[in-house]
Amino acid sequence: MNRQNHAKRWPVTFALATALMCSCGLPRCAVGEESPKGTAAPKPSKELPLAGEVFSVQNHTAFLIRPGPGAVSHETPWVWYAPTLPGLPGPEERWMFEQFTKTGLAVAGIDVGESYGSPKGRALYTAFYKELVVKRGLSKTPCLLVRSRGGLMLYNWAVEHAASVACVAGIYPVCNLSSYPGIQNACGAYGLTAGQLQAKLAEHNPIDRLAPLAKAQVPLYHIHGDSDTVVPLEKNSGEVALRYRQLGGVMTLNVIKGQGHNMWPGWFQCQELVDFVIAQAHKGPPGKAAADSGK
Repeated sequence: MNRQNHAKRWPVTFALATALMCSCGLPRCAVGEESPKGTAAPKPSKELPLAGEVFSVQNHTAFLIRPGPGAVSHETPWVWYAPTLPGLPGPEERWMFEQFTKTGLAVAGIDVGESYGSPKGRALYTAFYKELVVKRGLSKTPCLLVRSRGGLMLYNWAVEHAASVACVAGIYPVCNLSSYPGIQNACGAYGLTAGQLQAKLAEHNPIDRLAPLAKAQVPLYHIHGDSDTVVPLEKNSGEVALRYRQLGGVMTLNVIKGQGHNMWPGWFQCQELVDFVIAQAHKGPPGKAAADSGK
């Protein structure tokens, strides 16, 4: 594991950390909820860190920030951000998004509600993916950028569509339902009781579903603090790293000493993470370089 020291600690109480998690999306609506029949869906609106288009996919608010002039107009490489909840992506993501768009990458996301990676949320993600790839000309292999609970959402989609993923980059991502939000809190989004979700946990828990990504040679990069009490390192990114490497996958885990689940600017201005995403986006589908070298 890579370790990076920081002279200044940013201590965060559990209450504050929990509030920060809530800023990444309080439970607010049922996944897949649509407007009543006979009523027109309201025009979607959303504040974005950079200028972009806001539109709807199956009555769910989505956004697309295209790269600047000179970028490829066909099969544009792109970064898929989650969670796209009210207030997210926020101003803290502006620096990252600027780096992406300057190098020809689009950035996009869709609000699927508080899905915790449920099948309904995954189905909405598939509809969104088709909208961007088929109708809007974006690449078939996006780079996934997951922040906090966005890990549950996009990892559960990614393992079912491994051939359609260029890479996964995570900022203190949730990868273990048992760790956060807990089975009791997540079961409602799945339409199951806590007992039913526990019995089927291996079918829905990202840490148990990594094999397809490893087989497809999808590279992973996580940055996570060793003082995170909301999304503990060892139960989430640490467990992913252990299992993914055992499966033969390649993962970089950047552990930040003394940092927790907070708004420290270093999470959102990590040059190593940005460079990883940009490199993978322009490399093409995972395994392509190895296949080309064998020609």
